[in-house]
Amino acid sequence: MKRYFAPLFLAAAAIVAATPAVAADAYPTARPVTLVVPFPPGGPTDALARRLAEKLREPLKQNVIVENRSGAGGNIGSEYVASAKPDGYTILFGTSGPLAINVSLYKKQNYNPETSFAPIIRIGHLPNILVVNPSVPANNMQELIAYAQKNPDKLSYASSGNGASSHLAGILFNRMAGTKIMHIPYKGTGPALNDLLGGQVSMSFTDILTALPYIKAGKLRAIGLGSAQRSDALPELPTLSEQGLKGYDVSVFFGIVAPKDTPADVVNTLNQAFKTALSDPAIEQTLRMQGIVEAQDKTPQGLSTFITTEVPKWRELIQSANVSID
Repeated sequence: MKRYFAPLFLAAAAIVAATPAVAADAYPTARPVTLVVPFPPGGPTDALARRLAEKLREPLKQNVIVENRSGAGGNIGSEYVASAKPDGYTILFGTSGPLAINVSLYKKQNYNPETSFAPIIRIGHLPNILVVNPSVPANNMQELIAYAQKNPDKLSYASSGNGASSHLAGILFNRMAGTKIMHIPYKGTGPALNDLLGGQVSMSFTDILTALPYIKAGKLRAIGLGSAQRSDALPELPTLSEQGLKGYDVSVFFGIVAPKDTPADVVNTLNQAFKTALSDPAIEQTLRMQGIVEAQDKTPQGLSTFITTEVPKWRELIQSANVSID
């Protein structure tokens, strides 16, 4: 009996031993991929993540589930991904906050954007735009600066909160323009926008997707784009850099990362899948409608290099203005 069953046991053991290797080689067939969005549902980041998740199913041959883990400016979801198993099944839809800014804002942060992740792809950036209430007597940046310098107590700018990109955009503007426009923080973009429309605050540095309907309706006046280049959404509107603030750029970027030590072949599979999704005509149209400018360099190294240049840029600005969240 032993002589008869021994070969069968050995064969079964060989099959079991080989199974993990087959599963590892067959990524991502084991289970759906979870794309973590570190912000609440309904915002521009969440909307774009869900559109991409739909298009990723075909190239990955697997479902992609969007999971919202919001809080602490994106830190909660980012920490979750940083500590996840590096197998490619948990990845992060990151933005400027968790991938470049927060590390200089928060005294306690359980991950480092430069060392805790394996970069996958930089999707692009959403330009910020400087808009004013129509009651402000300025039609361009130079008129706004001149008015602010002559009337230092009359202008204020709304942000979605201390440390948000809309806050830091104003700090950089004041520094470069030589103005002292007062910062008024709000708990989110919605309340800030409501008071801007109502005239309780003078201006705001918000994303172009939020501002565009109100600009077209004449409820807000666009002064200039806070990005390095013009946007297809408002091609006639010059950037602030074009108008004299050379090098001004406070765009919000989007990047996909996985936990560090994720195998290179898994990173490459994800990178190629995102490239395929981004080349879909429906996704390209979505990006244009939202005012998002696609990144030219979509390699993992391109995102890695970009993050390492963004972190010190924001650190210098945050430290010079003594901005802190906790």
